[in-house]
Amino acid sequence: MTRWTAADVPDQHGHTVIVTGANSGLGAEATRVLAKAGARVIMACRDLDRAQAVADAIEGDTEVRRLDLADLSSVRAFAGGLNGDVDVLINNAGVMAVPKGTTAEGFERHIGTNHLGPFALTGLLINRVSDRVVTVSSGLHMLGRIREDLNWERRRYQRWLAYAQSKLANLLFAYELQRRLSAAGRRTISVAAHPGLAATEGQRRDKSLQGKLLAGGSAQSPEMGALPMLYAATAPRVAGGACVGPDGFMQRHGYPTPVRSSRTSRDTTLAAQLWERSELLTGVHYAIEPFAR
Repeated sequence: MTRWTAADVPDQHGHTVIVTGANSGLGAEATRVLAKAGARVIMACRDLDRAQAVADAIEGDTEVRRLDLADLSSVRAFAGGLNGDVDVLINNAGVMAVPKGTTAEGFERHIGTNHLGPFALTGLLINRVSDRVVTVSSGLHMLGRIREDLNWERRRYQRWLAYAQSKLANLLFAYELQRRLSAAGRRTISVAAHPGLAATEGQRRDKSLQGKLLAGGSAQSPEMGALPMLYAATAPRVAGGACVGPDGFMQRHGYPTPVRSSRTSRDTTLAAQLWERSELLTGVHYAIEPFAR
């Protein structure tokens, strides 16, 4: 297979792309590549000052807008203030192996920020996204389990397993979204991606022995880590319901290619149950129209 790089991103002039978490790491790199290719990139970020500093250093058309996925009122404000339709929504932002805490609504921080926030955002925008929704997961989803105690209220908190649960939720969501888009007759597709072992801010911040063991080796650059999400967002022959990751050993390093995810991530019954719980918890109920406006 030919090695796909940022140079292979198709011309993006006339396209509008939302990138959440675009103020650092993989999100900033994806923004740089997309803007250079001609896209109008809406940088949806919690820290406006950091995001604007990144935007000022990028060549191309960017717009910084505030979005805090750990606060559903912020999610609703972002969606309500968005003008016009978009071609691609990239759900990239998230937290990684953070200490126990809660979001504004009282959700455990990983599941709240990494899954319920993007779930709500996508639901509020789904009839305004014409091409595709990309949801960024992690190879660590294989350690995840979706528990009845989704918010870690009745079990001993383990931050890496909380992170893994949220990344499994990302995949269950991405695949279930594709099934629902297809059932509605929509051409919009849902695609998952994961960066492999990439040098992200979360990994640099975590110095624990457990974190080092889970990382298990040297990380590839943000430029390489961003390629799967860029491929998922722009490659013309990506299939709805696919997962894109690195082509190297154990999907840790390499160039983007369709990859397999865990059997649990493909469990349609579990996905439907999580979807129902997510609608109940967020108050966002999907009403997917047959065609984007």
